[in-house]
Amino acid sequence: MRCVIMQPTYMPWAGYLHLIDQADVFVFLDDVQFEKQSWQNRNRVLVQGAPHWLTVPVLRQHLSDRILSIAVDDAQPWRRKHLDLLRSSYARHPHVEDMLALASVIADPQRTLLCDINMAVIQALSAALGLETRFLRSSALGIDGPRSQRLVDICIHLDCDQYLSPNGARDYLAEDGAFASGRVQLAFQQFDAKQYAQKGAPEFVSHLSILDVIANIGLQGARQYVRG
Repeated sequence: MRCVIMQPTYMPWAGYLHLIDQADVFVFLDDVQFEKQSWQNRNRVLVQGAPHWLTVPVLRQHLSDRILSIAVDDAQPWRRKHLDLLRSSYARHPHVEDMLALASVIADPQRTLLCDINMAVIQALSAALGLETRFLRSSALGIDGPRSQRLVDICIHLDCDQYLSPNGARDYLAEDGAFASGRVQLAFQQFDAKQYAQKGAPEFVSHLSILDVIANIGLQGARQYVRG
């Protein structure tokens, strides 16, 4: 049983969906500190051939606020602006309607917490791409502790014997040494962000939101791309 534990990010890139595809259990790490201007509330799409940030404005009371408590600032028309920008920027792309149908999850005004919006988008993307896993929230598990040891303890709690990590966490996991006991095997993601037919870019731009992949090569193509 393989577990992946990740913060819920906004309109994630293909590598995030690859982790979901590789997981038996995917845990949204929703009870850690929110970091402004991070992947938690923004991501990049292609606008006029160049990467452009889509950023969700948020309301924050304290620096220690956790992701799960962060509300979006709907005094700003960010939902409409994001969808309008996607609609205009990708208007001539072959699979724009598939992309917009998924992006439109953000339009629901009943979802006022950033975490809920991110998870709804990620789960909609996963369903559309045929990625099957069990989704959980770390806040529902009642497991605390130091950063890496907590990952181990979550895996043990869920009867998972392997933890799959993105490569960006390699250094701090080695420094912490929580996986050294061998109770949970540590593995690292192997995902090659290959080029795909990207309309409107003079040179290929990698690591954009999965929305760019879907708009260019469709749901079937994006499914194959995510699965490597």
